[in-house]
Amino acid sequence: MTALVITLLAFGVAACMVSYAVFRATTSDPLPAKSSQLYVPLIDNVGPSYTDQGEPHWSLSYIDAMALWRARKASRLTLLYATKWQLESDNPLVSAMSLGGDAVTADFFSMFDVPFRFGGGWTADDDAHDATVAVISRHLNETLFGGKNSVGQEIRLDGQLFRISGVLGDWNPRPRFFDAGSHGTVYNFDDAGDIYIPFTRATDMKKDSLVVYCPTASWLSDKSNWNGYLHSECDRIDAWVELATPADADHYREYLRNYAAEQQRLGRFSWAPNIRLRNLTDSLVYWDVTPPASTLSMLVSASFLLIVLVNVVGLMLARFMRRAPEIGIRRALGASRAVIYRQFLIEAATMGFVGGLLGVALTLLGVWGAGGLFEPTIARLVHADTSLIALTVLLAMTATVAAALYPTWRAAQTQPAWQIKIN
Repeated sequence: MTALVITLLAFGVAACMVSYAVFRATTSDPLPAKSSQLYVPLIDNVGPSYTDQGEPHWSLSYIDAMALWRARKASRLTLLYATKWQLESDNPLVSAMSLGGDAVTADFFSMFDVPFRFGGGWTADDDAHDATVAVISRHLNETLFGGKNSVGQEIRLDGQLFRISGVLGDWNPRPRFFDAGSHGTVYNFDDAGDIYIPFTRATDMKKDSLVVYCPTASWLSDKSNWNGYLHSECDRIDAWVELATPADADHYREYLRNYAAEQQRLGRFSWAPNIRLRNLTDSLVYWDVTPPASTLSMLVSASFLLIVLVNVVGLMLARFMRRAPEIGIRRALGASRAVIYRQFLIEAATMGFVGGLLGVALTLLGVWGAGGLFEPTIARLVHADTSLIALTVLLAMTATVAAALYPTWRAAQTQPAWQIKIN
């Protein structure tokens, strides 16, 4: 009976902890030190007929994005959009390849605490002069240059030469939050891109974002008329602002409202100002980045653990009540109910500890096999660390002690005289 309790607990706790490991990986804060200071400004430029229950679209039009960039009302502001590049190398051993990346403004790297292995980003002056500079990922640097310092080297993107100004360190935030609007929230757990070039240079090269929102066909201008397309009401650009205090956020929110009101007065908008300013944490909630499978598995495993505990209660009740004669003799010899409580709860905690150790082994096995239940992009995020192991043992012990409360209470109510008489 004791072995059965331990085994049941191990399986129940392990199922719960594997699901928790997945849930933790998909709901973690990608920038815990700054998430309360980074905000996504949104402006409704399409009207209430095309919004989702009054919510502006997740990205900005080129007109609004450039207006915010030129206004400089925040300590830092970056514009960006996800795109694709055709890369060619002078190294004959490296074939041409299509790589993902982002067109960004200079503040991008400092706003998101992007680490560099070599070199750094570019300056605001480079943005202003459409400089042909690029930052590449560590992985791409190893592919092209064998991991050596490649700052100052050149690569060819879409037929144009770019000078490498920096090589990123290990930077791959999960979820991929920074370009959610232009990259698509369906791909929240994809790897970050390999190439970053100035936003203004990408615009001059007529590079479009991967995701474009044009609610009416008339707004989807012919891209051969690039200038007309840029100044259409198509939403395609992500914007982030850094605001140090809640007061700064209130001031910026008021600026957005005034800007939208001005566009209404100019006749561009025929509706009341509709703006949003959410910080990173709130944006992740609004985007609903947590995969449904992760949430569902957490609920199912928690329900399974609850069923296990109900069975454990029954097993412990049977186990403790079988010892009623022993309890009766001990009570007759002067043992108090408190002593009985203490003994049985210590026994339960010990079973929980052993069950927790077995549960750790099963949890490690479950984490290793997570790829069979979840998408590869999510499964590779799941890992077991010291905190998960400690939590597994603690959960097992706590659950066992909780399950033992009622059986222990019943056992402590044993009448000594009755047990001595019938035995």
